Amino acid sequence: MSTPELHTSVPGTADLDNPLYYLENFETVVRWVRQHHSDLLTDKETGLINNLMALEQPARALLARMVMRTGELFRVEKLNYPELGAPVPEAAETLASMGWVDAAPDLSLADVFRLFTLSELRPALADRITAAGLPANAAKGLMKDILLPLHPDPAPVDQWLKGLPTRVMRLKHMPLFDRLRLMFFGNLRQSWSDFVLVELGHQQYEQVPLSTESRAFDERDDVDRYLVMHHCRERLDEGESPDSVWQDVPAASDNPWLESRRGRLLFELGKLAERAGDTTLALKAYESSGQREARLRQLRLLERQKRYQEAWNIATLAAAEPRFGAEERGLERILARLSKKLGEPRARPPERPAVTAFTLTLDNPGGLSVEWVAMEHLNEPEAPVAYVENTLINGLFGLLCWRALFAPVPGAFFHPFHTGPVDLYREDFVQRRQALFDECLGHLAAGTYKTEIRKTWKQKQGIASPFVFWPALPEDLLELALECIPARHLELMFRRLLANLREHRSGFPDLIRFQPGHTDPERRHEMIEVKGPGDRLQDHQTRWLEFCAGHGIPVSVCYVRWSGATG
Repeated sequence: MSTPELHTSVPGTADLDNPLYYLENFETVVRWVRQHHSDLLTDKETGLINNLMALEQPARALLARMVMRTGELFRVEKLNYPELGAPVPEAAETLASMGWVDAAPDLSLADVFRLFTLSELRPALADRITAAGLPANAAKGLMKDILLPLHPDPAPVDQWLKGLPTRVMRLKHMPLFDRLRLMFFGNLRQSWSDFVLVELGHQQYEQVPLSTESRAFDERDDVDRYLVMHHCRERLDEGESPDSVWQDVPAASDNPWLESRRGRLLFELGKLAERAGDTTLALKAYESSGQREARLRQLRLLERQKRYQEAWNIATLAAAEPRFGAEERGLERILARLSKKLGEPRARPPERPAVTAFTLTLDNPGGLSVEWVAMEHLNEPEAPVAYVENTLINGLFGLLCWRALFAPVPGAFFHPFHTGPVDLYREDFVQRRQALFDECLGHLAAGTYKTEIRKTWKQKQGIASPFVFWPALPEDLLELALECIPARHLELMFRRLLANLREHRSGFPDLIRFQPGHTDPERRHEMIEVKGPGDRLQDHQTRWLEFCAGHGIPVSVCYVRWSGATG
């Protein structure tokens, strides 16, 4: 299927002082899809979009408002949008005449209970309440439980609630708006309201050149498959049985991105099946999933079923090539348990570097976080301490590697409002940009990294990034970090980040202590993980601590105890 040429012009975001800014942003999305994804739309869908854009402004604005709200049913008298430029009932009539809303939809009694208050329902349903043998002052929940089975057939609102001055309309064509949203965002996680009302007007975005390959989808069938999987997930969330949903999960495809989504769906289905006691389906779903945590769940379930040999065979093969760090540790524990059950020789766990630890006993009369109390205690004029957690090293990485992260790689950016590349966590992310990352990290060996990081910090200030959280990286902290953290340490941590961006971007120690005057350049900083009473290290934190300790990067764990009753 041919892909339309994309123009280089970037649509602007609406002025937030304009009361109809949401309409402008909404139409930016619709126009972008019509322009760049026209080959994925049917003639009927294209005609509906053209019809939408030809509506009068009040009708378009009201339609946008309804699309952004939850559900498809609306009480006309409850819609209050003075900025439309016309009364809501008038705009609603226009939408009804053009086929965008049903002005007199049939409602189920469940819809009626959802749309109307108890004080409205009691008088309007009085005859039904009496006929059901309920007291006149029955609670809404009780009324609903008793009346719904007695009145299963839908009817217009004026038949349910005779004498109540109300109008209800149903928004039509929501599947089209879901399809448009999916093709623009590449996901259905982002809602219209989140994006149009918040993100477009409140963030700055890196402007990445878009190519003819810069689209979320190239085939309509891929869009359809995504929508089917999304519907399957919704059915699971609504309580439908995993076995029923399993029948409709699409078969595997050769699209890696869709396969990753299918894997997540199967993983959730497997967990629900396991919870429901359907272990056969759960194991089948886990095995088919390929999701990061699915193999560990599969092995633990096999253990509980006493299928030790089967679990041992799978775990032994998996241990030779673990999918990620957390799986490696999990497999070690599972194999240790299984070796006892089967009488197999227990594999010797790899030696891990010791991590320095110390204990502080502190007061906390203000009830502050344990990290903050420890930071204030450790802070000294000649050795300032900052509470950075995952923001500092990620931020320095994001600044140095900005060009690589925002490279116009096909399929990484497909509209002008991305906060980062959409393929960030795919297995081939680094491989597709290897030369660029090598070039960026080359500044560490060349000694030019400080200049590059400072330049990016100034030039890109405030632009959304998946690694740089600007409020947590002020210039004084940036300068201290560049002065005290040697290039060797940065390169080691950055390369570990690149080995698994999803897993390794978290787990960094809470605090960093700078010692600019230290005679050893490799001891001018120390990262400190803080643990309060009853808290323990998580696996992903332990892996970072051991990595740093094993490579000579100063790191320690601070265990805090409260003095008296001040904790």
